[in-house]
Amino acid sequence: DVQLQASGGGLVQAGGSLRLSCAASGFGFDDYAIGWFRQAPGKEREGVSCFAQRDGVIYYADSVKGRFTFSSDGAKNTAYLQMSNLKFEDTAVYYCAKSRTSSVIMSELGNPYQYHAWGQGTQVTVSS
Repeated sequence: DVQLQASGGGLVQAGGSLRLSCAASGFGFDDYAIGWFRQAPGKEREGVSCFAQRDGVIYYADSVKGRFTFSSDGAKNTAYLQMSNLKFEDTAVYYCAKSRTSSVIMSELGNPYQYHAWGQGTQVTVSS
């Protein structure tokens, strides 16, 4: 079974840092795009950072550029999201997911509808 599980969330003060982990299993980790997404109460799920591993293309939402960094370890089938200089508006449940197909065009890399196998998210709360 395809499974992805996000972890590492928590409560942090504005300006602080957190690193999220996404443990994946049941598929060829390096063959698909892996994405980090978030959903705040009352808002739609949005792409935060997504990496098309076969193509080496990475997507960052404008709101996190320069503050968040995507990385992955193929040997561990794990993706990470290093979040720095956190802001109150980063508060959300964060999810990781894999792309539905092995090839995602760049313009669609951050689109949640291109992904599946969401799993449970991890709550990130930033206090102002």
